[in-house]
Amino acid sequence: MKKGIDLTITAWKEVKDTNYDVAVLPWGATEPHNLHLPYGTDSILSYEIACMSVEKALLKGIRCIVLPAVPFGSQNPGQTDLMFCIHTRYDTQRAILTDIVASLNHQGLRKLVIVNGHGGNNFRNMIRDLAIDYPDFYIAVSDWYTVEKGASYFDVPGDHADELETSVMMHFHPEWVLPLENAGNGDSKTFSIPALLNKQAWMPRHWTKVTSDTGIGNPKAATAEKGKRFADSVTDSLAQFLVDFTNTGADNLYK
Repeated sequence: MKKGIDLTITAWKEVKDTNYDVAVLPWGATEPHNLHLPYGTDSILSYEIACMSVEKALLKGIRCIVLPAVPFGSQNPGQTDLMFCIHTRYDTQRAILTDIVASLNHQGLRKLVIVNGHGGNNFRNMIRDLAIDYPDFYIAVSDWYTVEKGASYFDVPGDHADELETSVMMHFHPEWVLPLENAGNGDSKTFSIPALLNKQAWMPRHWTKVTSDTGIGNPKAATAEKGKRFADSVTDSLAQFLVDFTNTGADNLYK
């Protein structure tokens, strides 16, 4: 089913006479995910969630195209000490997004949805800048893992290589998940300053001082069945958003 909606495996012949409503851009990172998940987890899952959402939107009459996933994200201090963890600066990400928007806008497309799979990525100021530069081009971003409440689906949700991410990866690509006896427990430290702990103030966590196995949240209770239920619910919601985003004109975005 992905052929025709996933640009990576779709030919020019298949797209040249087709009108698309929305382009969907998966965006992830390249970083360790505890001891059992692949470095590309954030990119893989954002891509799979994007494709599944677009397939469901197509059943509702909305035609979208999933662009190739961007595999590089913004990392915390400490993460960049870990072998093959790749950090891309804000300016790099902004340049990539700007070039994508400029290309799509030139070709006549006017709507883009970023399906983000990495907590360190923050696109809001980029999107504000682009809204000024391209006032008729509309960009929305969704952190797919927050679309539904993880606590309703998982016993011990964390925030990195945890039960949630592990379960969803086990659903989509069990062949890429090492047996869970290889995984660390994802034990982590929290800030000692109350304001930072309570999110009254913010600073990045130093990753190697917070976690010893790169994970935050215990993945040991993960199952493919939990991952399927969560992915189904998330993509139902995202597919409906694609329908609404397509069918709502600029004059009707607000009420």
